[in-house]
Amino acid sequence: MPSVAFKQYSDDVSLLVLLLDTNPLFWSNTSITFSQFLSHVLAFLNAVLGLNQLNQVIVIATGYSSCDYIYDSSLTSNHGNFERSGTGMPPLFASLLKKLEDFVTKDEELSREEGHEDRTPSCLLSGSLSMALCYIQRVFRSGHLHPQPRILCLQGSPDGPEQYVAVMNSIFSAQRLMVPIDSCYIGVQNSAFLQQASYITGGVHHTPKQLDGLFQYLTTIFATDLHSRGFVQLPKPIGVDFRASCFCHKKTIDMGYICSVCLSIFCEHHKKCSTCGSVFGQSKLDEASSVSDKKRKAPHT
Repeated sequence: MPSVAFKQYSDDVSLLVLLLDTNPLFWSNTSITFSQFLSHVLAFLNAVLGLNQLNQVIVIATGYSSCDYIYDSSLTSNHGNFERSGTGMPPLFASLLKKLEDFVTKDEELSREEGHEDRTPSCLLSGSLSMALCYIQRVFRSGHLHPQPRILCLQGSPDGPEQYVAVMNSIFSAQRLMVPIDSCYIGVQNSAFLQQASYITGGVHHTPKQLDGLFQYLTTIFATDLHSRGFVQLPKPIGVDFRASCFCHKKTIDMGYICSVCLSIFCEHHKKCSTCGSVFGQSKLDEASSVSDKKRKAPHT
């Protein structure tokens, strides 16, 4: 029988970092309630922990104005995952539900205090991605032997163009760390951020057609560990949206101007780059260049 140390760091042991969209602006205008959505997510997390007793799950709540860690399975005993409490929920997730309730309350208060009337009703995806990568980096530094990490974004809020730079930095950091970013988008319009994140990092992106069967989508597509993905048929990327957001007005654009020094993107002609300070001349500015084409041709390192 293999030793515990061998089993703990075998190929099928996963570290799943789940980014949970709690944006109240989205959940107040959707066909599925947040409580129904949460019941699917908790069942999925219970299934992931049941696949291997050494699997680890981290949950990060992604609100409108803030994000925070709300669950770490390594801090809770995995015994009794399938025992039901009087409320019908696994006792394992009692702390998650309590921290989630406190987080949603604090995030709503913070949103009212800051008053972002002009901001897109998006969740703070850039912040939660950064927190997920920081946690994974601590795992990497703990030793050469560690579970296989991956990130799963469960999002319904629209993209926030003002977060473009921070989100792309996180995506390229995940690519460098060889950490795949899976994404499940449940909103009306697809997410260009999540499409690019999954495409660049080698993850899986999927938009469920029927939210009533969300648990089935999550278990059949996203519960698969990285080692087993080579033996199953997973959704392939189709029509990835490579559009970028300009640095000046934070708008999503198809055509724009690119600084040849720092590669900042602008929707209008400027005499000087607001990012690096370079003075634009005819040779310093690629006029009416296609941002999408340049990103497709850029080599992935």
